[in-house]
Amino acid sequence: MARSHLTLAALATSAVAGLDLTSTSSFGTGGENDFDSALLTGRDGRHWIIRVPRNERAEAEQSADIVALRALSAGVRSRLPFAVTAFVGQTPVSGTRAVVYEFVYGEKARLSDLVPGNEVLAESIAKSIAAIHSLPTSFVADAGLPVLTPIESLRSAVSVMDRAAATGLVPTRLLGRWEKATEDTTLWQYQPAVVNNALGAHSFLTQDGTVTGLLGWHELRVGDPAQDLAWLLNADRDIAELAFDTYTATRGTIDRQVTHRATLYSELEAAKWLLHGTQQRNTEIVDDAVAMLAAITDEADVNVTGPLNLGSLAG
Repeated sequence: MARSHLTLAALATSAVAGLDLTSTSSFGTGGENDFDSALLTGRDGRHWIIRVPRNERAEAEQSADIVALRALSAGVRSRLPFAVTAFVGQTPVSGTRAVVYEFVYGEKARLSDLVPGNEVLAESIAKSIAAIHSLPTSFVADAGLPVLTPIESLRSAVSVMDRAAATGLVPTRLLGRWEKATEDTTLWQYQPAVVNNALGAHSFLTQDGTVTGLLGWHELRVGDPAQDLAWLLNADRDIAELAFDTYTATRGTIDRQVTHRATLYSELEAAKWLLHGTQQRNTEIVDDAVAMLAAITDEADVNVTGPLNLGSLAG
């Protein structure tokens, strides 16, 4: 049963000494959310969010998020063109913990927002990703967070591919294309960077077409920059191309294969969805994943541009 916003407000005052609240309201998506959440308003007009995980997965995500937020020092945050929330306090509750964070203003972006006419938003998102990737990697290693080499990222991709292949539900032509990508040594010659590793349109808070904040840091690590760009390939093609061009220009580095690897990661998301469905023995998810994989294969057959289907982005 979901906790009321009044109960959450009481927990917040226990978590943060001297917290003086004047109002509270429910926050989030309701019954299907992984967290009980409330928006808190202080007497000084400031706002906070309190979250209590509803399951073990959400609890693990919250714990990892706190570690990452603590690693993002004031000096690191000053290099980012958007706001990052801060951990304020916590208190135990029912075998887990309630955590209070600073509230970051803005509305969540949607993938459907990335269409012609919203070029400013696409550029702002691309510049925000580039800013993350330009951070010094040392603070991630100092915090004990994962630091992955290109060969380790490759092995992770191969593992997903092999496990998906074992289901017998991935089209043979698609598997062959993935195998060629993993065997192409030039594809995996890149400089690891600080990555969020869990980005999607929903990660970005925006206002007036500009990114104001970024949520969800639980997978912060050093790894492949292409991981953070893969989701953009699901947007309008022209907008995706603009975003990739803006990203490259902003970073000022040359990674000629970043779009190819991003395409591979994007396609492997369908494989991960398939694996999730088989693990849960959920035929609806499995059928959906199979349809996604078939669509990827069909598109590749129509637009053959190399080992991966990149369309106009391959140039």
